Amino acid sequence: MEQQKYATFETEHRVRPDDIDMFKHVHNSKYFDYVLAARYEQMDTCYGMAMEKFMERGFGWVVRTAHVDYKRALVMGDYFTVRTGIETIDDKGCRVAFAIINKATKKVCCDGWFDYTMIDMQTGRAAKIPQDIIEHYQIYA
Repeated sequence: MEQQKYATFETEHRVRPDDIDMFKHVHNSKYFDYVLAARYEQMDTCYGMAMEKFMERGFGWVVRTAHVDYKRALVMGDYFTVRTGIETIDDKGCRVAFAIINKATKKVCCDGWFDYTMIDMQTGRAAKIPQDIIEHYQIYA
């Protein structure tokens, strides 16, 4: 039996002057910022459960592992789309896949995934993800 795929969501951004490095393209660390900013927005607008809701319950999300495959550069003024979606989720964490696509060329600039772990904000230690959160984030394509 084929497993259902989770939905993906898109957020548009534009390269800003402070994103540019000495080689006149977006610094590699900024791609992390783009994905994290898109997920923050999408948690609220697409999933209906903003980061603040997790914090009210005493939870937070931290990146455990990140994999980024850089393919082509973004430069000053480029408009781009950050496409993200949950690949897997269980009581230990979730993997969010992403792609950053240049809007003008329609080409992928980079893609990869982030593994997130839920933490207890009081202890800073990993926490089991409650079943209601897992179910809430299981939006299928």
